[in-house]
Amino acid sequence: MRKLPVNRCALLVVLCFTIGAVARLCAEVPPGPEWLQTAVFYQIYPQSFFDSDGDGIGDLPGITAKLDYIQSIGCNAIWINPIYESPFGDAGYDVADFYKVAPRYGTNEDLKNLCAEAHKRGMHVCLDLVAGHTSIAHPWFQQSALKQPNRYSNWYIRTPAGESVSRSQPFPGEHNRSERYLQNFFPFQPALNYGFARPDPKEPWQLPTTDPACIAVREELKSVMKFWLGLVYNCKD
Repeated sequence: MRKLPVNRCALLVVLCFTIGAVARLCAEVPPGPEWLQTAVFYQIYPQSFFDSDGDGIGDLPGITAKLDYIQSIGCNAIWINPIYESPFGDAGYDVADFYKVAPRYGTNEDLKNLCAEAHKRGMHVCLDLVAGHTSIAHPWFQQSALKQPNRYSNWYIRTPAGESVSRSQPFPGEHNRSERYLQNFFPFQPALNYGFARPDPKEPWQLPTTDPACIAVREELKSVMKFWLGLVYNCKD
Protein backbone atom coordinates (compact mmCIF):
# COMPACT_ATOMS: atom_id res chain seq x y z
CA MET A 1 0.00 0.00 0.00
CA ARG A 2 1.42 3.41 -1.04
CA LYS A 3 2.24 5.56 1.95
CA LEU A 4 1.19 9.20 1.90
CA PRO A 5 3.91 11.76 2.63
CA VAL A 6 3.96 12.81 6.26
CA ASN A 7 2.55 16.28 5.50
CA ARG A 8 -0.38 14.77 3.60
CA CYS A 9 -1.10 12.39 6.46
CA ALA A 10 -1.14 15.31 8.86
CA LEU A 11 -3.49 17.20 6.58
CA LEU A 12 -5.81 14.19 6.39
CA VAL A 13 -5.91 13.97 10.20
CA VAL A 14 -6.69 17.70 10.47
CA LEU A 15 -9.45 17.41 7.89
CA CYS A 16 -11.02 14.42 9.63
CA PHE A 17 -10.85 16.22 12.97
CA THR A 18 -12.39 19.38 11.47
CA ILE A 19 -15.20 17.47 9.75
CA GLY A 20 -16.01 15.72 13.02
CA ALA A 21 -16.00 18.99 14.96
CA VAL A 22 -18.21 20.73 12.40
CA ALA A 23 -20.62 17.78 12.39
CA ARG A 24 -20.96 18.00 16.18
CA LEU A 25 -21.46 21.77 15.99
CA CYS A 26 -24.12 21.44 13.29
CA ALA A 27 -25.95 18.89 15.39
CA GLU A 28 -26.23 21.50 18.17
CA VAL A 29 -27.48 24.36 15.94
CA PRO A 30 -31.25 24.58 15.47
CA PRO A 31 -32.25 24.01 11.82
CA GLY A 32 -34.12 27.32 11.56
CA PRO A 33 -37.28 27.89 9.51
CA GLU A 34 -38.14 25.28 6.91
CA TRP A 35 -37.85 27.70 3.98
CA LEU A 36 -34.19 28.31 4.84
CA GLN A 37 -33.32 24.70 3.98
CA THR A 38 -33.91 25.37 0.26
CA ALA A 39 -33.19 29.11 0.13
CA VAL A 40 -31.07 30.50 -2.69
CA PHE A 41 -30.03 34.03 -1.73
CA TYR A 42 -29.33 37.01 -3.95
CA GLN A 43 -27.27 39.60 -2.08
CA ILE A 44 -28.08 43.22 -2.87
CA TYR A 45 -25.92 46.23 -2.12
CA PRO A 46 -28.76 48.74 -2.58
CA GLN A 47 -26.65 51.78 -3.45
CA SER A 48 -25.34 50.23 -6.65
CA PHE A 49 -28.15 47.84 -7.59
CA PHE A 50 -30.91 49.68 -9.50
CA ASP A 51 -31.77 53.37 -9.52
CA SER A 52 -35.50 53.89 -10.03
CA ASP A 53 -35.59 57.70 -9.89
CA GLY A 54 -32.48 58.73 -11.81
CA ASP A 55 -30.58 60.32 -8.92
CA GLY A 56 -27.56 58.05 -9.44
CA ILE A 57 -28.18 55.91 -6.32
CA GLY A 58 -29.93 52.55 -6.19
CA ASP A 59 -33.04 52.37 -4.04
CA LEU A 60 -35.78 50.13 -2.64
CA PRO A 61 -38.26 50.75 -5.48
CA GLY A 62 -35.42 49.70 -7.79
CA ILE A 63 -35.09 46.39 -5.94
CA THR A 64 -38.84 45.88 -6.15
CA ALA A 65 -38.72 46.48 -9.90
CA LYS A 66 -36.14 43.70 -10.30
CA LEU A 67 -37.80 40.98 -8.22
CA ASP A 68 -38.98 39.11 -11.31
CA TYR A 69 -35.44 39.10 -12.69
CA ILE A 70 -34.00 37.84 -9.39
CA GLN A 71 -36.57 35.07 -9.30
CA SER A 72 -35.93 34.18 -12.94
CA ILE A 73 -32.30 33.25 -12.18
CA GLY A 74 -33.38 30.78 -9.50
CA CYS A 75 -33.21 32.88 -6.33
CA ASN A 76 -36.04 32.72 -3.81
CA ALA A 77 -34.60 35.03 -1.15
CA ILE A 78 -32.80 38.36 -1.05
CA TRP A 79 -30.36 39.68 1.52
CA ILE A 80 -30.15 43.47 1.54
CA ASN A 81 -27.12 45.26 2.97
CA PRO A 82 -27.91 48.02 5.52
CA ILE A 83 -30.65 50.42 4.44
CA TYR A 84 -31.02 52.45 7.64
CA GLU A 85 -30.42 56.17 8.19
CA SER A 86 -26.65 56.70 8.22
CA PRO A 87 -23.84 59.22 7.54
CA PHE A 88 -22.54 56.49 5.17
CA GLY A 89 -18.98 56.57 6.40
CA ASP A 90 -18.93 52.78 5.95
CA ALA A 91 -21.55 52.01 3.31
CA GLY A 92 -24.39 52.21 5.80
CA TYR A 93 -22.75 49.99 8.41
CA ASP A 94 -22.62 53.07 10.63
CA VAL A 95 -26.29 53.30 11.60
CA ALA A 96 -27.71 56.58 12.93
CA ASP A 97 -31.34 55.43 13.20
CA PHE A 98 -32.38 51.77 13.22
CA TYR A 99 -36.04 52.71 12.80
CA LYS A 100 -35.80 54.69 9.58
CA VAL A 101 -34.88 53.83 5.98
CA ALA A 102 -32.16 56.14 4.66
CA PRO A 103 -33.79 58.75 2.38
CA ARG A 104 -31.38 57.89 -0.43
CA TYR A 105 -33.00 54.44 -0.54
CA GLY A 106 -36.61 55.53 -0.07
CA THR A 107 -39.01 55.30 2.85
CA ASN A 108 -40.25 52.79 5.38
CA GLU A 109 -43.33 52.44 3.19
CA ASP A 110 -41.10 51.49 0.25
CA LEU A 111 -39.64 48.66 2.32
CA LYS A 112 -43.13 47.50 3.29
CA ASN A 113 -44.08 47.44 -0.40
CA LEU A 114 -40.90 45.56 -1.32
CA CYS A 115 -41.68 42.83 1.24
CA ALA A 116 -45.28 42.59 0.05
CA GLU A 117 -44.21 42.19 -3.59
CA ALA A 118 -41.54 39.64 -2.67
CA HIS A 119 -44.03 37.55 -0.71
CA LYS A 120 -46.47 37.58 -3.61
CA ARG A 121 -43.73 35.75 -5.50
CA GLY A 122 -43.00 33.34 -2.67
CA MET A 123 -39.69 35.10 -1.95
CA HIS A 124 -38.16 36.00 1.42
CA VAL A 125 -36.46 39.24 2.45
CA CYS A 126 -33.61 39.45 4.97
CA LEU A 127 -32.26 42.74 6.29
CA ASP A 128 -28.72 43.32 7.55
CA LEU A 129 -29.28 44.47 11.15
CA VAL A 130 -25.73 45.63 12.13
CA ALA A 131 -26.19 44.72 15.78
CA GLY A 132 -22.63 45.21 17.02
CA HIS A 133 -22.27 48.98 16.80
CA THR A 134 -23.80 52.26 15.66
CA SER A 135 -22.59 55.53 14.19
CA ILE A 136 -21.22 58.20 16.51
CA ALA A 137 -24.09 60.26 15.05
CA HIS A 138 -26.67 57.95 16.62
CA PRO A 139 -28.67 59.66 19.42
CA TRP A 140 -27.88 56.75 21.76
CA PHE A 141 -24.17 57.44 21.43
CA GLN A 142 -24.57 61.20 21.62
CA GLN A 143 -26.39 60.77 24.93
CA SER A 144 -23.90 58.20 26.23
CA ALA A 145 -21.05 60.63 25.61
CA LEU A 146 -22.45 63.30 27.93
CA LYS A 147 -20.91 63.94 31.35
CA GLN A 148 -24.34 63.91 32.95
CA PRO A 149 -25.33 60.26 33.67
CA ASN A 150 -28.39 59.06 31.79
CA ARG A 151 -30.01 55.79 30.63
CA TYR A 152 -27.56 55.54 27.70
CA SER A 153 -24.36 56.11 29.69
CA ASN A 154 -23.36 52.42 29.60
CA TRP A 155 -24.96 51.42 26.30
CA TYR A 156 -21.48 51.53 24.75
CA ILE A 157 -18.26 49.99 26.02
CA ARG A 158 -16.43 52.70 27.94
CA THR A 159 -12.83 52.49 29.16
CA PRO A 160 -11.06 54.73 31.71
CA ALA A 161 -9.54 57.90 30.25
CA GLY A 162 -6.17 57.09 31.80
CA GLU A 163 -5.91 53.56 30.40
CA SER A 164 -4.58 52.81 26.94
CA VAL A 165 -7.04 50.07 26.00
CA SER A 166 -6.55 48.83 22.43
CA ARG A 167 -9.01 50.32 19.90
CA SER A 168 -10.46 52.81 22.39
CA GLN A 169 -11.13 56.39 21.33
CA PRO A 170 -11.83 59.73 23.03
CA PHE A 171 -14.91 61.67 21.98
CA PRO A 172 -14.03 65.35 22.36
CA GLY A 173 -16.55 68.00 23.30
CA GLU A 174 -17.11 70.59 26.00
CA HIS A 175 -19.90 68.65 27.67
CA ASN A 176 -18.64 65.12 26.95
CA ARG A 177 -17.28 62.63 29.45
CA SER A 178 -13.55 61.86 29.69
CA GLU A 179 -13.94 58.08 29.41
CA ARG A 180 -12.98 56.62 26.06
CA TYR A 181 -15.21 54.40 23.94
CA LEU A 182 -14.32 51.13 22.27
CA GLN A 183 -14.62 51.07 18.48
CA ASN A 184 -15.63 48.00 16.49
CA PHE A 185 -14.10 48.81 13.10
CA PHE A 186 -13.66 52.48 12.26
CA PRO A 187 -13.47 55.15 15.01
CA PHE A 188 -16.94 56.35 14.01
CA GLN A 189 -18.42 52.93 14.84
CA PRO A 190 -18.64 52.67 18.66
CA ALA A 191 -19.30 49.19 20.00
CA LEU A 192 -22.64 48.55 21.68
CA ASN A 193 -22.30 47.09 25.15
CA TYR A 194 -23.84 43.63 25.49
CA GLY A 195 -21.60 42.85 28.44
CA PHE A 196 -18.70 40.45 28.89
CA ALA A 197 -19.27 36.73 29.41
CA ARG A 198 -16.19 36.60 31.66
CA PRO A 199 -15.45 40.12 32.94
CA ASP A 200 -11.92 40.66 34.19
CA PRO A 201 -12.16 41.65 37.90
CA LYS A 202 -9.14 43.89 37.32
CA GLU A 203 -11.04 45.80 34.62
CA PRO A 204 -14.24 47.12 36.27
CA TRP A 205 -15.28 48.75 32.98
CA GLN A 206 -16.02 45.26 31.64
CA LEU A 207 -19.64 44.96 32.64
CA PRO A 208 -21.27 41.52 32.98
CA THR A 209 -24.04 40.48 30.62
CA THR A 210 -26.46 40.80 33.54
CA ASP A 211 -25.83 44.52 33.96
CA PRO A 212 -29.08 46.50 33.47
CA ALA A 213 -27.55 48.61 30.70
CA CYS A 214 -26.42 45.54 28.77
CA ILE A 215 -29.85 43.98 29.15
CA ALA A 216 -31.41 47.23 27.93
CA VAL A 217 -29.26 47.18 24.79
CA ARG A 218 -30.36 43.63 23.98
CA GLU A 219 -34.00 44.52 24.55
CA GLU A 220 -33.70 47.58 22.31
CA LEU A 221 -32.30 45.51 19.45
CA LYS A 222 -35.21 43.11 19.89
CA SER A 223 -37.50 46.12 19.63
CA VAL A 224 -35.83 47.11 16.37
CA MET A 225 -36.56 43.69 14.90
CA LYS A 226 -40.14 43.76 16.17
CA PHE A 227 -40.59 47.21 14.64
CA TRP A 228 -39.73 46.07 11.13
CA LEU A 229 -41.71 42.85 11.43
CA GLY A 230 -44.62 44.91 12.70
CA LEU A 231 -44.32 47.39 9.83
CA VAL A 232 -44.61 44.60 7.31
CA TYR A 233 -46.83 42.47 9.58
CA ASN A 234 -47.39 39.90 6.84
CA CYS A 235 -43.62 39.42 6.60
CA LYS A 236 -42.59 36.01 7.95
CA ASP A 237 -38.80 36.42 7.50
